Amino acid sequence: MASPYASPRVLSLLALGFASGLPLALTSGTLQAWATVENVSLTQIGFLTLVGSAYTLKFLWAPLIDRFAFPILGRRRGWILISQLLLALSIVGMGLLSPGTNLMPLALLAVFVAFMSATQDIAFDAYSTDVLHQDERAAGAALRVLGYRVAMLVSSGLALILADKWLGWQYTYMLMGLLMAGCMVATLLAPEPELKVKPPRNLRDAVVEPFKEFFSREGALSLLLLIVLYKLGDAFAGALSTTFLIRGAGFSLSEIGYINKIFGLASTIAGALLGGSMMARLGLYRALMLFGILQAVSNLGYWVLAVNSSELWLMAVVVGLENLCGGLGTVASVALLMALCNRQFSATQFALLSALAAVGRTYLAGPLTPFLVEGLGWPTFFLVTIVIALPGLFLLRWRKKQILALDRHTD
Repeated sequence: MASPYASPRVLSLLALGFASGLPLALTSGTLQAWATVENVSLTQIGFLTLVGSAYTLKFLWAPLIDRFAFPILGRRRGWILISQLLLALSIVGMGLLSPGTNLMPLALLAVFVAFMSATQDIAFDAYSTDVLHQDERAAGAALRVLGYRVAMLVSSGLALILADKWLGWQYTYMLMGLLMAGCMVATLLAPEPELKVKPPRNLRDAVVEPFKEFFSREGALSLLLLIVLYKLGDAFAGALSTTFLIRGAGFSLSEIGYINKIFGLASTIAGALLGGSMMARLGLYRALMLFGILQAVSNLGYWVLAVNSSELWLMAVVVGLENLCGGLGTVASVALLMALCNRQFSATQFALLSALAAVGRTYLAGPLTPFLVEGLGWPTFFLVTIVIALPGLFLLRWRKKQILALDRHTD
């Protein structure tokens, strides 16, 4: 049997995943770095963090993308292409401004970039769900993650180097805009989904029917809870991982930079590609269970660091294994979201499900981790993260029948 990675449906997601990941840092970390260099006040930089609110709220206009389509490139690719065109122009436009002298216009343009980027994400998620065959979801999820991660590296780490050493900030942003324009070629060449699905009849149906259809399924509420819990232990372990490596384990910033960021990213990518290959053989349920167990067990590495030593090689092993297992889990969870979406409403359902998947990381792990660390200490905290991972695995086992049915269901 041919590798699923050789399918043009799967390969197209690598470049489209790159386009999805490119704008995020340009409106967050990289923009904040530019503002800092330009001596913008901390208060104003703090407000810049609100620029990315569109990513959290994108489910609000996802029904529009289910209901309406541009008269080019089909139901999903038309939205992706228009989004990429507007993104390319607006990112280049950011390069014509400066936070030191044009902060408000630049911030407003960044808000527009975030909005169009979130819109591209909605259409891309729907396209991924619609175009892939059931046996290609794992490989497609892996290449999505790979493209997205590479784009994040380009628009954060590489962009900072280019701005500092070679091009300056404005030309760096213009280059990023040109890269986004180049992604339009991938959209034009990407295959159209084989199964043509009628859009909702009207906007009301586009808003109401995705909920009605999902909650008509057996165990719908428990499946939603599974989405929240599946990566919760991983989220808690990673919430303050950099702080732990500095304060708890005593590593230097440069050591953390080289290993936790670069080596960690490489391990995540390796985990994504390995996960895609393994899922093709294991199936969705067994992959979710195996990868979920590995995610939980990999947190033991941080416990070893907390009670043992600050040896650099040990930190490299721990970070590598944790990110490798995290990459496996990410691929499985993305494949699960795809499998849960009805193609008629895939834009709205994927936007809602992915927002739900972020609940644990954003509203539980982030706020609660500092209190747990202060109350328990680092070693006990990392043991507790393994316990936090268990409810998701128990719930997965309870809903085995429904997950196995998703593996057989091809819409």
